[in-house]
Formats: sequence, C-alpha cells, structure tokens
Amino acid sequence: CEGEGVLKGEMQFMADVFLQCDTCHGKRYKEEALEIKFLDKNIFDILEMNIDEAITFFSQPNANKNLTERIVMKLKPLQDVGLGYLKMGQPSSTLSGGEAQRIKLASFLVNGTNEKPTLFIFDEPTTGLHFHDVNKLLTAFEALINNGHSLIVIEHDPDVIKTADWVIDLGPEGGEAGGYLVFAGTPEDLTKCKESYTAEVMARKLS
Repeated sequence: CEGEGVLKGEMQFMADVFLQCDTCHGKRYKEEALEIKFLDKNIFDILEMNIDEAITFFSQPNANKNLTERIVMKLKPLQDVGLGYLKMGQPSSTLSGGEAQRIKLASFLVNGTNEKPTLFIFDEPTTGLHFHDVNKLLTAFEALINNGHSLIVIEHDPDVIKTADWVIDLGPEGGEAGGYLVFAGTPEDLTKCKESYTAEVMARKLS
C-alpha cells in the first residue's frame, strides 16, 4: 500500500473502492517499525491520537524531556487555533478549507518573529468553529499582528468583525442585489450606518 494503509480498487462506471491493506492491516507501517515504542506507544498509536491527546501524552514525565518539550511546542499552536480535534496522522486531503488555513496560521505562530512581515488573507476561517475556538483564533490573530504581520479577513462572524481595525461592508443584499460598498470604517462607526444589515448586529455586540 506504500504507507497508505489502504488499497484502491478502480471500478469502471462506479466510485473507486478502498480496501484495508492485508499486509499492514491499515496501520501503514511494517512490523519492525511498530515494534519501536515510546512510553508504550508505537508510531501508529501516536498518529491515531488527536492534537489535544498528543499534547497530554508528550507532557508526561519522561527521560527525554527536552525532546518532548520541543514536540509540545510544535503542537501547541495547532491547539491554539482550534485544531485540537484533528488526528496527528490525518491526511491533508481530508482537511476543510478553514482547517487548512488555520494549519498555515499555526505554522507561522511556531516560527514567531522569525518570519518577515506578511499579509495574510483568510476566507471565513471561523467556519465550523465552536465560539470558544473562535476566541482562540482571535488570540492567534493578535499574536500574528504583534509579530508584525497584517491580516485581511473575509468573515460574517460578528465576534471577529468587532475586533477589526477597519471594516469593509459589502451589500446591501446578497447575489445580484449585493456587491456594493455599503460602509468602510471602524466597527464603532459601522453601528451608525442605517443602510447596513451588519450594523444592526454590531450595535448589539458593541452595546
């Protein structure tokens, strides 16, 4: 299976069929590799953990403290942007657009101030996020800004909009009745714009 864990069977006129590999039994590694363990877990066991579980696992007291601390340091930004539920070994092809954006964000957070100032454009990064994770994402945005980067965020979430330095509101409706500049300015000034539907929501959020 070349490390995939599954074998693809191409079906004419039908969707491809994926079958578990008879050699590795879906574990993706040879027996020799699976015999090597760290804190009683082999590489398959670790890749089956989600990010939150892996951080807890590598935070245990052990004889390789320097190594595990570096691993936790690399994983923590993924947790900070609300991706703690992803599996360690999850294929990139299964990620949503929002998840892929947040992984890119986490990679910049790992590097801290080592990256040159960059303009980030996020397209609705809060899609599918619990409101607690939205707060984590906003904290990550703030960390990027503190490191000298700039952000443009396309978003409908009022909790994100209210933290913006500058808001561009397009509308007034959707589809053919939209796409016009309704407002440009601070979130506070947006609340005074009578032509904007967003203003009604922001007035409640900022009251």
